[in-house]
Amino acid sequence: MNPRELFVSLAQATVERRCLDAHVGISALESLASGGTRLVCMSGSGAEAMRKKFKGHLIKTPVVRRPYRPKTRR
Repeated sequence: MNPRELFVSLAQATVERRCLDAHVGISALESLASGGTRLVCMSGSGAEAMRKKFKGHLIKTPVVRRPYRPKTRR
């Protein structure tokens, strides 16, 4: 598991808003097929800060992800 990666049982918009409020950069954000959100923070320290904030909402069981390909900017 990537140390910057978190699986959270909250909606994607909620996760994004809380990261912005905490001034934590987001590298990737995606909805999970099994419910919840996959968050990859820009830094390990940001991920650790968000682990503390999402303590009661972290998913610790295996998750099902959809095939993910980030949108490219043109």
